[in-house]
Amino acid sequence: MNTSCRFSVATHILTLLVFCGPDALTSEFIAGSVNTNPVVVRRLLARLRQARLVKSQGGPGGGWQLLRDPGELTLGEVYAAVEGGTLFPPSASEPNPKCPVGKNIQQALDGVLKDAQRALVATLTRTTLSQLVQDVKALAS
Repeated sequence: MNTSCRFSVATHILTLLVFCGPDALTSEFIAGSVNTNPVVVRRLLARLRQARLVKSQGGPGGGWQLLRDPGELTLGEVYAAVEGGTLFPPSASEPNPKCPVGKNIQQALDGVLKDAQRALVATLTRTTLSQLVQDVKALAS
């Protein structure tokens, strides 16, 4: 089973940018907070930059900054930027077409899984980055 943590880490990164802002943060500093390799952070930041959520500046004092107002940036947008695709991809192996379950399971599941993905995205879209930062600050105090 392949579960992605890109959304959780990207949300951590963006929350940190707001929490520590407005100064730019280096990928090394961000990686220290996430407790992962800076290369992992840079890959996610590249996706976030491509979605126009962050910008980078090189040189001394350079680093990463949020481009969007955290009160307007939803977690649904973050999810779309780093995850994309379907939440529930079909099985990697092709089921047995001679089995009545194997032949029909994916088609039977399709509607349920699409509804679940729509519900997830709708929930994430109701939460802004600013709200998440407020929750983190409240928990930190």
